[in-house]
Amino acid sequence: MRSRNGSVENRRPAVYPGSFDPVTNGHLDIIVRAARCFPRLIVAVVDNPNKRPMFSLDRRVELLREVCSAVANVEVARFEGLLVDFVRGVGAQVIVKGLRIVSDFEHEYSMAVLNRKLRGNPDTIFVPASIEYAYVSSSSVKEVFSLGGDISDFVPPVVLRAMNATRPAKAKQKIKERKLS
Repeated sequence: MRSRNGSVENRRPAVYPGSFDPVTNGHLDIIVRAARCFPRLIVAVVDNPNKRPMFSLDRRVELLREVCSAVANVEVARFEGLLVDFVRGVGAQVIVKGLRIVSDFEHEYSMAVLNRKLRGNPDTIFVPASIEYAYVSSSSVKEVFSLGGDISDFVPPVVLRAMNATRPAKAKQKIKERKLS
């Protein structure tokens, strides 16, 4: 509910949506920083039909819950369909979006305007990536991982273990041999 001065009631959650496939340290940085700004932050995991995920939707939710367990006011939920419908359904008025590079802004700004036009008039707040994560994206992490590169600086340990569990035994041996030589 909006007050007379137009500010949003304090108990309402904010929503940080994404596919989080996999969740990166950059995502976690945005989550922690956004959680300091809102009484509740719902990390909303979407099943994007335009992407081929590494992890199932349920597994991504599970990993995010583990990664976010130390942040008291963060909840993790899954959703399908329009983000604005999810936002309205949980009683939120604010969408949080992380921005890594300038080109992210163009896409995210157009989505913010579209979301305001659709339903519920949610506001979007942009949180710039911390400099140490500005170059980290889920797709680049997956690419480096698929080529046998070290991604331990880019993802939380639990995510690294989950990703390593998806590697075939032959690939694990090749990586081990490469590190030894």
